[in-house]
Amino acid sequence: MILFIVACVALGALSGASNQPGEWYQSLNKPFFNPPSWIFAPVWTVLYVLIGVVLSETWYDENNGRRLVLFAIQAALNLLWSPAFFGLQSPVLGLVVIVPLLISILLFIGASWRENRKSAWLFVPYALWVAFATLLNLSIVLMN
Repeated sequence: MILFIVACVALGALSGASNQPGEWYQSLNKPFFNPPSWIFAPVWTVLYVLIGVVLSETWYDENNGRRLVLFAIQAALNLLWSPAFFGLQSPVLGLVVIVPLLISILLFIGASWRENRKSAWLFVPYALWVAFATLLNLSIVLMN
C-alpha cells in the first residue's frame, strides 16, 4: 500500500510543481468562493494519499478489471488537468478535462460500491473536491 500511496503523491506533486499558476492565473477574474492558494497543496496531498489507498485496495481485489480501467481513466484525466489549465493557460481546456474527470470518479465510486465499499467511500472526498473544482473552473471560464 505504501508504494501506491508514494507513487500517487509523487505524481500529483510532480504535476502540480510542473504547472504553477503564476501571474497569468493571478490576473484572472475569480468567483468569491475561490479558496486561498495555500489550501490546494494540503488538500491535494490528502486526496492523493486516499487515491493511493484506493489504488492499492482495487489492485488486490478480485474482479477488478473494470474498476482498474476506470481508475486509470480518472488518473490520466487528473494528471492532464494542471497542464491543460495552467500549463496551456486555458480554463476552457481545463473544463474539457475536468468534467470527464468528475464523471470518471463518480463511475469508479459506482463500480466499487458492491465490490469494495471502502474504496468507494474513500473516493467521496475526491469527488466532492473535484466537483467544487469543476464549479470553480466553470466560473473562471464564464468570468473571463
